[in-house]
Amino acid sequence: MTELETAMGMIIDVFARYSGAEGNKQSLTKGELKVLMEKELPGFLQSGRDKNTVDKLLKDLDANGDAEVDFNEFIVFVAALTSACHKYFQQP
Repeated sequence: MTELETAMGMIIDVFARYSGAEGNKQSLTKGELKVLMEKELPGFLQSGRDKNTVDKLLKDLDANGDAEVDFNEFIVFVAALTSACHKYFQQP
């Protein structure tokens, strides 16, 4: 597999690892999202030091209003975060 194919597979695997622990295997609940963030993006939560960070993130990501984050909503988040990182590292 190419590097990009491997990266895509890893994103799918990460989502699958955390989704479904509390219910629907096709989406992340608030609790599952929190665990994913703590384990996979620990710096993201630490930088805010805000107890409501996961609540705010869930609200922002939940495009269809079902109080969960499905894979498409998760991908939008990963893409936006990746884009922000790219912009940050491109600064002179």
